[in-house]
Amino acid sequence: MKTIGMLGGMSWESTVSYYKEINEGVRETLGGLHSAKIYLHSVDFDQIEKLQHNGDWAKTATILGEAAKSLELAGADFLMICTNTMHKVAPEIEAQVSIPLLHIADATAKELSKKNIKKVGLLGTRFTMMEDFYKGRIQEGFGIEVIVPQTDHQTIVHDVIYNELCLGVIKEDSRNEFVSIINNLYESGAEAVILGCTEIALLIQQQHTPVPLFDTTKIHSQYAVSLALADG
Repeated sequence: MKTIGMLGGMSWESTVSYYKEINEGVRETLGGLHSAKIYLHSVDFDQIEKLQHNGDWAKTATILGEAAKSLELAGADFLMICTNTMHKVAPEIEAQVSIPLLHIADATAKELSKKNIKKVGLLGTRFTMMEDFYKGRIQEGFGIEVIVPQTDHQTIVHDVIYNELCLGVIKEDSRNEFVSIINNLYESGAEAVILGCTEIALLIQQQHTPVPLFDTTKIHSQYAVSLALADG
């Protein structure tokens, strides 16, 4: 079994989900008392969040790059960034290590391709929805059209993520707003919706909407399990 290097803490609420999903996946595959071999570097999200909103992405890349190097030195065989938004600096992190990075957008796009999804909605932080580092990778690498909510809906999603979900706060009113936004994306032609922030699945699950949902936390974790247990 390979050792997984996890860059977590962004937020720790969703890192808990990663840890659970990965260990459950290993146990389901191998049985018995098997669990995953993991090195976790959990950062102080308050620092990262302030740098994000101040636009100092270079500093976030430095912090996460140093964390990634520590995971490689500890013996991790490959790396995961346990958040969608921070894949904005994935190239800078990759440049600082020699072990592979399991990219969350690639894992998600592969699952979309398996379901023959050609047009998908994307929910996430404002950075993920507005910028091209994530949706562009899916569109250019996999030929899947990505649409995002209208501007006021993006504000709702972004604010709920940072002001509620990252603090472990789950509100029924926010769930209803997210369901409405998902329905709007569906009416705009999306065949499915990506839960493109690792906290969103704490609020919205498939039971809440008939629109097919792709939970990036679960997908990323499943791919990590497959890679960890692959031969060679």
